[in-house]
Amino acid sequence: MTQISEFMIDDHRSCDDLFAKAEEAAAKSLWEEARLETEKFANAFRRHLDREEEVLFPALEERMGGPVGPTMVMRSEHQQMRALVEEMTLAIQDQDQNAFLSAAETLMIMIQQHNMKEVQVLYPLCDEALGEEGSELLGKIQEVRG
Repeated sequence: MTQISEFMIDDHRSCDDLFAKAEEAAAKSLWEEARLETEKFANAFRRHLDREEEVLFPALEERMGGPVGPTMVMRSEHQQMRALVEEMTLAIQDQDQNAFLSAAETLMIMIQQHNMKEVQVLYPLCDEALGEEGSELLGKIQEVRG
């Protein structure tokens, strides 16, 4: 496992922790806390997706000679997950616990499946294809602020 894989997996964990705090606050109808925690999660999550879409995927695709199946699938899933985060944000504005928890449950399932694909398929592919470029790319990935 390269530094990129390790960094991205740690980034997953960080997003997961923030997501759990947001979900817990909404489940307790602590709306201001839920708003703040969801905002923290949404920002971290968007930054994670941007890191992949702006740096990691283009580097892999350049190395592989064009778009590859795994990055195309990941981009599609990213769009779906962004929409669910937006649903959660709107549900908080409306203080609609059922809408929030429904979107959050769907998002959690998607994230779990998505992360598994990244860890088992995409990141190993990046490790293999990018090789020594990894250290340089890691710096670029860390610079993405979202």
